Amino acid sequence: MAGERIRSIVVVGGGTAGWMSIAALAKVLGRDYAEIVLVESDAIGTVGVGEATIPQIGTFNRLLGLDENDFVRRTKGTFKLGIEFVGWGKPDTRYFHPFGKYGIDMEGVSFHAFWERLSAEPQFSDVASFSLMALAARNRKFMRPIDAGNSPLSSIAYAFHFDAGLYARYLREISEGLGVRRIEGKIVDVLRDPESGHIASVQLENGSQVAGDLFIDCSGFRGLLIGETLGVPYVDWSAHLPCNRALAGPCTSIDDLTPFTRSTARKAGWQWRIPLQHRIGNGHVYCSEFISDDEAAHILMSNLDGEPMAEPRLIKFTTGNRQRFWEGNCVAVGLASGFMEPLESTSIWMVQNGIARLLSNFPDRRFADATRDRYNRLMAEETEYIRDFLVLHYCLNERTDSAFWEYCRNMELPERLAEKIRVFQATGRCFRENEELFNDTSWFAVMLGQGLEFDRFDPVAELLSLEETRGRLAHIQKAIANSADYMPSHRQFIAENCAAV
Repeated sequence: MAGERIRSIVVVGGGTAGWMSIAALAKVLGRDYAEIVLVESDAIGTVGVGEATIPQIGTFNRLLGLDENDFVRRTKGTFKLGIEFVGWGKPDTRYFHPFGKYGIDMEGVSFHAFWERLSAEPQFSDVASFSLMALAARNRKFMRPIDAGNSPLSSIAYAFHFDAGLYARYLREISEGLGVRRIEGKIVDVLRDPESGHIASVQLENGSQVAGDLFIDCSGFRGLLIGETLGVPYVDWSAHLPCNRALAGPCTSIDDLTPFTRSTARKAGWQWRIPLQHRIGNGHVYCSEFISDDEAAHILMSNLDGEPMAEPRLIKFTTGNRQRFWEGNCVAVGLASGFMEPLESTSIWMVQNGIARLLSNFPDRRFADATRDRYNRLMAEETEYIRDFLVLHYCLNERTDSAFWEYCRNMELPERLAEKIRVFQATGRCFRENEELFNDTSWFAVMLGQGLEFDRFDPVAELLSLEETRGRLAHIQKAIANSADYMPSHRQFIAENCAAV
């Protein structure tokens, strides 16, 4: 019924989550559907650091109608073709998790199976030579896809690195241009409807109140609405993902403008490196039960490419998620809904996914249980799939240099993850479950990169003779090498298209 339509939406908290949420709502719903306001306080900081993303961010930016060059320029961003993992198997190993696919599937059989069949042959042993993104990243190359027929240049998959604070500012300009109103103020109380228990309004320090029909909680780790007010419990995943702290700080940039994120394993966690045009974002994610904050800071500061630009900032967290992401008339997005360490750059995706699922399950003021239940089920499933993929990196380590890595190697695994590992060991096969974020290529890249061995390749790969399989792999390998050679350098592409002022 028209009389039940949502008339007012209040987003609590700014930062990346808040401004992504309100920008998408304003763009999709338009100016006349509902009044949309965002409440934030300049006195309250955000977690924002240098952000690394995955290709799905392109869908969100296209929804908003962003000009990509302007977006990269304004956020002082760079491009990303995947993630390099250093020391995650053994201390002296490294591998690359690329975007896009390896090779091409043939005769209805995964390319992975054909490669596994010939992986012992020296000319084919480097799996990165079958991924344009991996090879381009190795050579510091980048370009956007072009219309080149069957060439690998037609299907370049990429994402971005950007300054999270600048991205939020950029989205604020867009949102205000769409009619969104920002209210400055610190929230001191949350008022609830005595009959329904729904949130009725938030009260600001100056005494004013902001009422709404639907509330989006983007208040960060605090979870002001979903946790403190509505009391939705937090599900702790520390047993599987024990890291609970991060130190983050920028350093000056260097000439090596890599088109990828780097994750380097350390004594009790790992260090990220996110290259931006004006600086490098760095962070050390670790478990405080195995290392002190001072030692973690020393490790971070001793492994910077450039000069530090600030003292590292300490962020404490617990991996996990809310038992329910949507409660009553409140939907939690971003850190208010849960947190998984940024090992595979999923933080922005979880914000994007939460917004997209809200829009596809958008309520009226009756807030039907069926709508909430579906949303909560889908969000819980997605976070569990991502959790399992992150745990994969830890549990397959072969490091013997610290108690932390020993713990990770011997911890009990979620059954779905344990099954995936068993299947790969027995058959070399990887599967994407339902609509989970990470596809079979991602599972293959990490399992292989972490040193997981397979007893047998998919027998259906034998439908091609060895001679024909060698010929096809050699052809694919050459096409990818030629394509990588054609691409300009990452630095040159940025200089010619989207250099920050």
